[in-house]
Amino acid sequence: MDLDLSGKHALVCGASQGIGLATARALASLGASVTLLARREERLRELAGELPVRSGQAHGWIAADAGDTGALRGKVEALAGQRPVQILVNNSGGPPPGPVFGAEVAAFEAAWRQHLVANHVLAAAVVPGMERAGYGRIVNVISTSVKEPLQGLGVSNATRWAVAAWAKTLATELAPKGITVNNVLPGSTETPRIEQIIDNAAAKTGRSREEVYERMVAEIPMRRFARPEETAAAIAFLCSPAASYITGINLPVDGGRTRSL
Repeated sequence: MDLDLSGKHALVCGASQGIGLATARALASLGASVTLLARREERLRELAGELPVRSGQAHGWIAADAGDTGALRGKVEALAGQRPVQILVNNSGGPPPGPVFGAEVAAFEAAWRQHLVANHVLAAAVVPGMERAGYGRIVNVISTSVKEPLQGLGVSNATRWAVAAWAKTLATELAPKGITVNNVLPGSTETPRIEQIIDNAAAKTGRSREEVYERMVAEIPMRRFARPEETAAAIAFLCSPAASYITGINLPVDGGRTRSL
């Protein structure tokens, strides 16, 4: 099985922690040069220096806010002009928890800009280089809410579905060019995001954090949360030459929690 990413350049978003950071490490271990993208420049500089390095690899970083799509576009276009990107991992923290009814219009607009619009801007910046290279992989880290809307995540549910529909359409359009577009759908994963969800549930229900955690784990057949590295492994596979005939899919990495097919 060909998992070798030597000579490939990957841009990984949300790479300062959690699934994004684990993905950057996984891609670097397979030989890719990785550019980390997140908001905290000092943190990114430190993490880039810790990534695995073999002959020919050169890692870097871009400090950018996914919500500021104008600045994001400019920085990534400049990067792609100097070092074409063959692998794009779209990944950004989810919108704040809360019901959909009563949510402010501004909350939807902010979430769509941070996720849907940002993904679109990034793809527009890097796809021309993928076409020239004859190799392209776009992986969007979304959520299992694409298959089953999650209670208490109203704005997130709506936004994730929009991203999934965008990705499926893009996959069809780019397939003739040999560029694949896929979605990875994490379930409950040991990241700061899950801590936010637990805190919100505890505040709303009056239960302790421990009780909320136990109830969430009980819904997962594997009886535990995922480690970021487990989700990153699925992403890395979809970025590899071995996944050349897989495109337009939603891949849950959730320990069996999602009940739908």
